This record gives sequence, C-alpha cells and structure tokens, in this order.
Amino acid sequence: MKKTITLLTLLLLISTACKQEVKKPKSSLEQLQLDKKELISKMDSLSAKLKKIEISIHDLDTIKKLQKVTVFKIKDTVFNHYIALQGMVASDKNVKLRPEVGGLITRIFVKEGQQVRAGQTLIQLDASLLTDKVNELNTQLSLATTTYDRQARLWNQKIGTEMDYLGAKTQKEALENSLKSLYTQISKMKIKAPFSGVIDEVFAKTGELSGPQMPVIRLVNLNKLYVEAEVPETYLKNIKKETKVLLDFTSIDKQVTAKVAEIGSVINPANRSFKIKIYIPKDKDIKPNLLADLKINDYAKNGVVLPSNLIQMSQNSEQFVYVINENESSKTVEKRILEVGKSYNNEVIILNGLKTGETIVDKGGKFVKDGDEVLVSISK
Repeated sequence: MKKTITLLTLLLLISTACKQEVKKPKSSLEQLQLDKKELISKMDSLSAKLKKIEISIHDLDTIKKLQKVTVFKIKDTVFNHYIALQGMVASDKNVKLRPEVGGLITRIFVKEGQQVRAGQTLIQLDASLLTDKVNELNTQLSLATTTYDRQARLWNQKIGTEMDYLGAKTQKEALENSLKSLYTQISKMKIKAPFSGVIDEVFAKTGELSGPQMPVIRLVNLNKLYVEAEVPETYLKNIKKETKVLLDFTSIDKQVTAKVAEIGSVINPANRSFKIKIYIPKDKDIKPNLLADLKINDYAKNGVVLPSNLIQMSQNSEQFVYVINENESSKTVEKRILEVGKSYNNEVIILNGLKTGETIVDKGGKFVKDGDEVLVSISK
C-alpha cells in the first residue's frame, strides 16, 4: 500500500512539472532541448527520492514478501550407471541326441522327466544284422586261430615255409580287426547319455527309422546355467570380468545379482557387438531360453548426486543450481555453475561446483535470481 502511494505521488509530481512546462512557449529547438534537460534532471531527482523512500519502507516493513523455496540437502552417495540389455538363459548341457548311424528303433528305455546318469543307455537300435555277422566272424576266427597256432608250432620247429606261417597270421589278424569293427558298429546302435541330467523330451517312437539328421531325445542338465547377451562394441572398454550385473526375469518375477564371467574375443560384424556370459546360481524356476533383462553396472563413482530436475540451464548453456547462503538474519541464494557427469534414472553426478553438506534450492528455483533473499522450508 505504501509503495502504491509513493508511485502515485511521483506520477503526480511528474505530471505537474509537465503541465507547467507546457505553458512555456516552445519557440525554438534550443529552447526545447533546454526544457528536455530540465525535465530529465527533475526525473532523476524524483527517482533518487523514490529509491530512498523504498529503502526506508523495506527497513521499516516487518513482513517482507520473500519468495518461498524448499531445499535439498547434499549428501555424499554412490552414483551407479547401468547399460540396459536383453539376454537369454542357456546351458552347455542342453543337447538334442542323434544316432551316429541309421537304424530301426527297437526299444526306448527312458521317459520324459526321468533322471539319467552319464553312460546310461537311452535307446536301442536294431543290431541283429551286425550280431549275425559277429557270430559268423567268430566261427571263421576260431578256425583261423587254430590254423595259425599249428603253423606257428611248425615254424618254430623249422617245418614248413615262412609264407604259410605269415598267411595264417594275416588271416587271423584280419578277422580280429573285422570283428573289432563290428563291435564298434554295434555299440553305435545304442544311444547313451553323454552326461548326467534330465530327459526333457523324447522325439522318437519305437518302430521308427532314425538317422543322423533326426533328433531322438533332448537331454538337459540345469546345474550350470548362464545368461548370454550381445553388447554393442561402444561399451567394450566399460565391461570387464567381474562387472556387476542385475538380472530381472520378468516372466517369473525373479531378480538375481551376478557378475560377468566371460567376454567374447570377437566382434560380430553383422551387428557390431560382442558376447558376454553371466553364470547364475541353480534355480528350479530358471529354464534354458528364458528371457532376462540385464542392467550392467558400467560406471560407479562416489560423490555428489542430484535429481536431474534440480539443475537449470542458462542462456549460455551453462548448467547451474542455487545454493542457500545463510547468515544471522536472512537466507540468500547464490548461483552456482556446475560441471556434470553421467546421468541415469533421473539422477546426475556432479563432478565440480558443489560439495557435501551444502543446501540447494529445490522447489521455487525458477522464480529467484542470484542474490535474492528467500524464505526457506525444508522438503528433504
């Protein structure tokens, strides 16, 4: 109210002065310039008086109209930056078993879900023809062995020729090698478990013909699972072995903390990425081919961390905040230029410009300027 009266008084004085001057004749340019100087001098004098009056009002006014602000107390904390990717659960022991040779399936010894041990026979193929050949060769080998033994005795007594002895020996060894080859073929008519695990799926049926291109059983072992993901090559320097990773299996609502175990040595030219493996603990709910959301902690630093919405931008593209300076009778704001680092999840790490323990303006920072006195209320 007092400021309004003062302004009205100033306007009336200026108006009166103008009216008085209008009455004077304006006979020449020189006279007009003199009149102008006189009016400017009077306006300057009135402005000075007005300023003194405003200072007196400010000193006498006990209820000042100050901008209300809330503040944010700076604390020393750890800033983490993450790379968001997607990966898939895999296992080195997740295989489709195929026979080495073709044949008729005569028997299936296992069922889906059954636990098996390494070396256990899972499927038997028809080996009857090979068995018949083995029986035939055994008969021939028996005769060849007898012939060789006799020739050997005669040769030791210097009876007979060396060719008879060598012929009997060669015949016997040839039959032994043929028999050994047949036994190898017969062993391939049995499909055995290469490692211990669980029969996940049985594709074959008894009576079907199978071949090397036809999978018959899927065998899995879930004791050692890992998540595999492809990382853009731009992060090659940021990711090392033992880098912390947060795994989120959204399908089963489960989170796991792990570390990078292996880093690929080759960049895929098709998508400019490299592979990483993250081994995960055994869990009955985690299955091969399950999708996982990855957050790889590629940067961590201890320091001043601010919510990004507290940082303002000047016309010169400088980033700044207002710091609260407090004395005995008032609180004023100071504009502080910042050097900022990485940002993540609406938070920014401050590299330079602030220190732990300082208080900055939170709400109301858009309505103050450097040096303003403010009314502070604590928000955090």
